[in-house]
Amino acid sequence: MDKQQINYQELGFKCGLEIHQQLEGKKLFCNCPTLNSGKEPDIKIERRLKAVAGETGDIDIAAEFEMLKNKKITYEANSEDVCLVETDEEPPHELNKQALEATIKVALLLNAKIVDEIQVMRKTVVDGSNVSGFQRTALVAMDGFVDSSLGRVSVPTICLEEEAAQKLGQGRDFVRYRLDRLGIPLIEIATSADIESPEHAKEVAGNIGMVLRSVENVKRGLGTIRQDVNISIEKGARTEVKGFQDMRSIPKVIEYEVKRQLDAIKQGNNLEKEVRKAEPDFTTSFLRPLPGAARLYPETDVLPVRIDKGYIEKLRNELPKLLREKIDEFEKKYNVTKELAKELADNENFKALAEKFDNIEPSIIANTLINIPKEIKSRFDIDSSKLKNEDFEEVLGYLNEGKMAKEAIIDLLVKKIKNEKIDLSHFEAVPEKELEKEIKKIIGEKPGLNASAYMGIIMAKHRGKVDGKRVMEIVRRFLK
Repeated sequence: MDKQQINYQELGFKCGLEIHQQLEGKKLFCNCPTLNSGKEPDIKIERRLKAVAGETGDIDIAAEFEMLKNKKITYEANSEDVCLVETDEEPPHELNKQALEATIKVALLLNAKIVDEIQVMRKTVVDGSNVSGFQRTALVAMDGFVDSSLGRVSVPTICLEEEAAQKLGQGRDFVRYRLDRLGIPLIEIATSADIESPEHAKEVAGNIGMVLRSVENVKRGLGTIRQDVNISIEKGARTEVKGFQDMRSIPKVIEYEVKRQLDAIKQGNNLEKEVRKAEPDFTTSFLRPLPGAARLYPETDVLPVRIDKGYIEKLRNELPKLLREKIDEFEKKYNVTKELAKELADNENFKALAEKFDNIEPSIIANTLINIPKEIKSRFDIDSSKLKNEDFEEVLGYLNEGKMAKEAIIDLLVKKIKNEKIDLSHFEAVPEKELEKEIKKIIGEKPGLNASAYMGIIMAKHRGKVDGKRVMEIVRRFLK
């Protein structure tokens, strides 16, 4: 079935998202750092986990499924990065207030209503990703929404929970985890099934991601945000697809999952509710049955947190501008493209340099910080990530003082990466009168060429010493 032939409305397509976003600072229930450590492990723990009955008195079907595998679980950690809370040898400390504040701000930006008391719950998880056999989670807000091109999408719940341990490997009868990630604060944002198509799901995920990136103490980078997608069609079964790291893959995986269910229905197969994994080739594979309410029960080791209305109003007054608004402001204020504005909105170095160097157009500073390092990497196969803020400041300082042309920026930054001495006499800008005299002479010696050809001759001779835009202006003046 081709993509064009799928009519999602006729299929009774229903889709919702779960966004999981890590936070900076300390862990949710202890003072350990929120990092993925590279230190050699000096702690090793072995366990086998068993599921227990939840608040309903039943054992959750997904937890029972994992328990029956009877795998030996090995945990590794470095004692500088984890404490007794992660190893489940000490009760959790009080709920991280900084993480709670960030979560409330996100919830307010998503137009949600904050609950009056935070009650931590235990969610049974016995695949080994939590040493205790459960994940701690707390409902923070309800009844929010996010806008999209197809209308508002409801956000019924926003939770604050602890991140799971990082899986290192597994076999038929064992699984290995690293504990430094366990306990990192994690915002979980769940939408309703208002999403109408695969591309709509991608858009909504992007809009929620924009809100998250607007708030301080939200982690950035690969692996700090994950999207799960809940999908169902008429005569099919609700399926939760986990493991999206890249939003661009969301539409393709949804399309695959819809086609998989359609094929199963045509063949007369009985589909069951289940959790599946998003694979790199955009297919999905079975993980476990879909969990239910039986996995939840109260956390007795963490006191409830009352949320005062005055505190909520204080945070409401401190809400940051949405990243979308910042990008629009940057685009207009600094006369840069939207693409550059997106990368500069949170770049404190750009703001400082734009204020300091008033003889340089902000667009040149923006291009230097964002695009030139990419060009260096592609053209010279050099690691441009070695460039420091002070390297950019030094080179742009020369430009601001008129000691070089902007065309020399890339050459000087390459020298900074290679730790080579900079001799500005090799990059000193050609004086205006001398440049005009030389251009006039070349046009006289080589008549009949077009403006670009003359410019090429000059730029080749004075690489890094003349401004290309100014050269073209002079050439065109003499060609009139």
